[in-house]
Amino acid sequence: MNTNNKKPFNKDRSQSGNRPPHDSGPAKPGFAARAAATKILAAVIDRRTPLDGMLDAEGGNPAYKALGESDRALVRAILNSALRHLPRIDAAIASLLDSPLPEGARALHHVLVVGAAQMLYLDVPDHSAVDIAVEQANQDPRNRRFAKLVNAILRRIGREKQEILTRVANVPAMPAWFLTRLEAAYGAEAASRISDTQLEPAAIDVTVKSDAEGWAKRLNGVVLPTGGVRLAAFEGSIPSLDGFSEGEWWVQDAAASIPAKLFGSLAGRNVVDLCAAPGGKTAQLILAGGKVTALDQSANRLKRLSANLARLGLEAETIVADMAKFQPDDLFEAALLDAPCSSTGTTRRHPDVLWTKRPEDIAKLAGLQERLLRHALTLVKPGGLVVFSNCSLDPEEGEDLVARVLAETDTVERVPIKPEDWPGLEAAISPLGAFRTTPDMLPLAGGFASGLDGFFAVVLRRTR
Repeated sequence: MNTNNKKPFNKDRSQSGNRPPHDSGPAKPGFAARAAATKILAAVIDRRTPLDGMLDAEGGNPAYKALGESDRALVRAILNSALRHLPRIDAAIASLLDSPLPEGARALHHVLVVGAAQMLYLDVPDHSAVDIAVEQANQDPRNRRFAKLVNAILRRIGREKQEILTRVANVPAMPAWFLTRLEAAYGAEAASRISDTQLEPAAIDVTVKSDAEGWAKRLNGVVLPTGGVRLAAFEGSIPSLDGFSEGEWWVQDAAASIPAKLFGSLAGRNVVDLCAAPGGKTAQLILAGGKVTALDQSANRLKRLSANLARLGLEAETIVADMAKFQPDDLFEAALLDAPCSSTGTTRRHPDVLWTKRPEDIAKLAGLQERLLRHALTLVKPGGLVVFSNCSLDPEEGEDLVARVLAETDTVERVPIKPEDWPGLEAAISPLGAFRTTPDMLPLAGGFASGLDGFFAVVLRRTR
């Protein structure tokens, strides 16, 4: 890369000498929001802390909770943009340095990333992003000597924005370790498409109790091949939409709605939804006619499930239990196991996932899922069905573990899913008859967002 005219990284030039500690007086407007974003970004990247918990309105990060709603919205926008585009932002910053940032300068790195994310990918005035980033550097004893460097780098980003965006456009938007795994599983071309899809936020899909066509018209949406409805972009809150308070529908990604549909009719059958909260799949099983038991090891999550079902006017028996140890008095006729996983198929809505997970996490979670699946197969009667699913893109958590269970268990068989039963999603059915959605599937026209979560699902039958 041509580095002519780049501002060199020179520690001595960026130091401020023996000046007294910086005293800026009252914080600049917007400073607290950027400071919170920087702290949370550091927690995600350096400590692998999931983003959702830190952005929780009640139990989240204290710096975030102290903000007003408009500043919270800004923090969320900064973090989502920074995490979606992190490899490209890092490449942009690196291209403006003649040598890497010094070892241990993680706090400085996060200030630069937060500033660059606003300037490259958000509609934030450049001068505001630059001024507050410099102020952040000056306020932090670790970064104070680099305040001039922060100013220089971010001002260059402002001046050369289009050139920089063009220069980094081909940088994969995923960490190298995960892109390598995607390429091994799907090929380089498909892996590149999947990587690009995470640059856009997920659409809002809803599952309706009935009359998808009617609700698509009322909600300004489009009916999907899954039978759900995808909403057009809108401003406002989900609860304010027609039909929400009446319990006519609930938010559920198109891919997440597939596993419960694989049973077909459940009229009069006893069904257990293992790992059931927050309850979208439970509601589907009830509407399919099942007598549903919803199981989860978290009492709080089950309370949320019960509240969601109450809004929908639906009922299920709920049991707080660790499903790995659960032993029912009577075996079920069907069981749904949507297993805890790496969630790598949900990066459009959870862009922190790839920065909080590592290969060893995938291996550990795959082992857990296999144990849960083997136990789930003991919870159904001979002839009973088990649908196993998760929102991971990695075959280690899907195809590989299912193949191993089938090879080692002579009382279980695969029930192939037929592509002709899923018009519009035929490409998601594997040769062995499993569902494998990837985020680059489901192209839509008419101004509706394309794509869906990455999901794996398989139907198994206990033979004896």
